[in-house]
Amino acid sequence: MLNTSQLSIDIVSDVVCPWCYIGKRRLESALAHRASNQARPARVRWLAFQLNPDIPSQGADRRGYLERKFGGPERAQQIYARIKAAGVEVGIPFDFERIARQPNTVDAHRLIAWAQDLDLNAADAVIERLFRAYFVDGIDIGDTEALASVAGAAGFDETAARAWLASDAGRVDVEAEEQRSRALGVTGVPFFVFNRRVAVSGAQPSDVLLEAIDQAQTELIERA
Repeated sequence: MLNTSQLSIDIVSDVVCPWCYIGKRRLESALAHRASNQARPARVRWLAFQLNPDIPSQGADRRGYLERKFGGPERAQQIYARIKAAGVEVGIPFDFERIARQPNTVDAHRLIAWAQDLDLNAADAVIERLFRAYFVDGIDIGDTEALASVAGAAGFDETAARAWLASDAGRVDVEAEEQRSRALGVTGVPFFVFNRRVAVSGAQPSDVLLEAIDQAQTELIERA
């Protein structure tokens, strides 16, 4: 039977989190499996979270960051090997060696919020390009010009994006958004919330996300 209710999905995420990129792919796979049963596409909104809020606004040297976080690049390579393998399964060619700067992600989150306010569905292209720019192309997504270029490539007005980023607009909202998530107990990302009732923590396999989708939709129908 065709489900006429719209599925709502909130995703707490950071654009420098590789598991968030993998989680995006796994969610897309789950949604594709349910597309024929849904009369309306899911409403997906990404919420800001900073894994490294102490990174300076200008970013930090990647090697120094790895030293502090993992004890050095060798340990990081061991961890990234598992992530690369998971990426291959969902079509993401992670290239961690190309990353030279560890960015502060406040401006990236501001760009996402700006794009989502303009066109929630079209903003997915911004999020996808941010992930790819950082994890595949090694682009510094803390750089204003790089972010404006991502917006333009995703079909948004690059000049308008640059002006938004040059201002301080949206910063307070992004920070408040993260504080709300932390107050609700979110300590790691990705974190999915379906119909504001069913939560899934981590980049779980598509079948787990599919079960959460079905549970959320069933509960919504039962409450109607």
